[in-house]
Amino acid sequence: MNDGDDPIPLSALQHWAYCPRQCALIHLEQLFEDNLYTQRGQAVHARADQAGVELRPGLRVERALPLWSERLGLIGKADVVEFLPDGSPYPIEYKHGNRNKKAAIAACDDLQLAGQALCLEEMSGHPVPEGALFYAGSKRRRTVSIGPALRERVESAVGEIRRMLAARHTPPPVNDERCRACSLRDLCQPDALTRFVAERRDLFDPDA
Repeated sequence: MNDGDDPIPLSALQHWAYCPRQCALIHLEQLFEDNLYTQRGQAVHARADQAGVELRPGLRVERALPLWSERLGLIGKADVVEFLPDGSPYPIEYKHGNRNKKAAIAACDDLQLAGQALCLEEMSGHPVPEGALFYAGSKRRRTVSIGPALRERVESAVGEIRRMLAARHTPPPVNDERCRACSLRDLCQPDALTRFVAERRDLFDPDA
């Protein structure tokens, strides 16, 4: 089995949406490095990562629930899934920070949650029209509608990630504001690589 056939981790959806190069460095080149933001994220997940079941009136809560989708080739786990009495699942993904994240970053979180929802639909046979992101900083949930447009983004991202893995191609750095908070900045070297590419372009451009 080659990289293009292997199951794609659900976390790769968030990484791809944030930055395709970050996704390739982590899931293709197997590189990772912590920074303050990733450490905060790990602390937030500490309780949710402890597998277990909690029963509440009219609700079953499962933590660290393994997820998969044979159709999409996705694999991972949900931080928390609430199950209603009829078996309908409601995924909740834990994130650090607060619910007022920038729209671009929030959209990355939404994509990962939607991937979980599609896995749960396939596993349970129940529709999952909605989920939530729980932000530790504000201790508030943000409800996310798992509608057609978001589902299509998941399908598209899975295809793009699979093509990237199969080609074993790491995209070039973006070198924009996303790089400031990225734990892989030192491994990625966006400033140096962007400067190198620009210098080569000038060298071979007769009009430069």
